[in-house]
Amino acid sequence: MAELKARISEDTKTAMKARDKERVAALRMINAEIKRIEVDERKELDDEAVLEVLTRMLKQRRDSLSQFEAAGREDLAATERFEIQVVEGFMPAAMSESDIEALVEKAVADTGAAGMQDMGKVMGAVKAAITGRADMAVVSAKVKARLAS
Repeated sequence: MAELKARISEDTKTAMKARDKERVAALRMINAEIKRIEVDERKELDDEAVLEVLTRMLKQRRDSLSQFEAAGREDLAATERFEIQVVEGFMPAAMSESDIEALVEKAVADTGAAGMQDMGKVMGAVKAAITGRADMAVVSAKVKARLAS
């Protein structure tokens, strides 16, 4: 079993023993999504795949949060904020701006990218190193800015 998946299961058990209903609900949501993907794809997810699931869940929660805030639904927004906090607890440490820029520079040099037409190559090279550690929208903007100059 993947280490990250085991950690999520253990945290679920701990939250159940502590009778923390909100945390249990959020952790069960994470477990359910992981299990759904494992059943659909008929394979056990490793840590990297679980990280991708968590990243996708964070993006969905952030989108929902902005929509709930725009609609004035503070009750639903508070739930989304809590779920984001729980999911972020399983993510690796975020990369700093300077680390992201250095990685983008290295990827541009490694791929020999000359312009915007090479953005896909650069993003492919950067994605593996950044998955779960930085927002891909921010990385994409940095790659665009670097290739445009």
